[in-house]
Amino acid sequence: MSDVPDATPDVTPYDALLLLSFGGPEGPDDVVPFLENVTRGRGIPKERLKEVGQHYFLFGGVSPINDQNRALLDALREDFAGHGLDLPVYWGNRNWAPYLTDTLRDIVRDGHRRVLVLATSAYASYSGCRQYRENLADALARLASEGLDLPQVDKLRHYFNHPGFVEPMIEGVLRSLADLPEDVRDGAHIAFSTHSIPDTAADTSGPVEGHGDGGAYVRQHLDVARLIADAVRERTGVDHPWRLVYQSRSGAPHIPWLEPDICDHLEERHAAGVPAVVMAPIGFVSDHMEVLYDLDTEATAKAAGLGLPVRRSATVGADPRFAAAVRDLVLERAATERGQRVTPCALGALGASHDVCPVGCCPARAPRPAAAGADSPYA
Repeated sequence: MSDVPDATPDVTPYDALLLLSFGGPEGPDDVVPFLENVTRGRGIPKERLKEVGQHYFLFGGVSPINDQNRALLDALREDFAGHGLDLPVYWGNRNWAPYLTDTLRDIVRDGHRRVLVLATSAYASYSGCRQYRENLADALARLASEGLDLPQVDKLRHYFNHPGFVEPMIEGVLRSLADLPEDVRDGAHIAFSTHSIPDTAADTSGPVEGHGDGGAYVRQHLDVARLIADAVRERTGVDHPWRLVYQSRSGAPHIPWLEPDICDHLEERHAAGVPAVVMAPIGFVSDHMEVLYDLDTEATAKAAGLGLPVRRSATVGADPRFAAAVRDLVLERAATERGQRVTPCALGALGASHDVCPVGCCPARAPRPAAAGADSPYA
């Protein structure tokens, strides 16, 4: 944890925390309307959305993400209360109820004026950071049109390398290795998986001065993968080979996206004689649909067809250590805003991420207003 004392935790100037997530359908009738929200402006026909929605229909039309966010809310509230943090926690989604705009309206009507935002995305990228900030700007513009006084909204820094995020993933990989048959365990490879994004989006992720091959998105994931692999070696005495792989590609086939795909990687590893693979979804905060389908269903079926033993390690979810990490990030940011000197807590080679996204960070193809950054119109 950071060096912010928490004997009598002081969260001023903040008076509310907003858990901001993607959202997901909670029944079969929700699937197509949800996908219409996700793809609004792209002109995708409803029939195509029904095809895309088959992943959800396989699970009764219910995404697990909303229940997982409810569990995280409970964990945050329990942790805050147990450590004397008087900070109400709200929840809003980008693409499904409870909608972000409605939640921000409730926050304003409850009298809150300075809001911290925790996005359920740990890494830098357009879709994992700036798009959330654009959604915040859209919501604030809507509240302004209704004549409401706007709160100041700040976003917590990227937490990919905070110990409270990394340690549960280390333990998840260790449990998955231990669950493999003993005769293949020591030879198992680790496939650290995250969401594929277009190469151009990866290259421009993070601050402008760091733009280049893979940008901050790839560098941050590689740093976390190394941290986990090193910890596994230290705790087991076995040096497991590993690679960063990608999943959940959804773009046009002629546009280059990050590779290799997890299923292609499993084929390649099997052909190379690898006896087993642990799939570690380090790019995801919780076991939402892309983990359940792309890894637990599709990739696991691919491995079964190859005769390759695989295990999938757990995401962080509502782990109490993650809730404690959020508390630490809140206190760290609050102290910084009060002008105190703070040493942020971060593992690995990259150090702590910036508190305020600079101009040009993770740019969109078409510029749009984004809140909670140096270029925010709502500073």
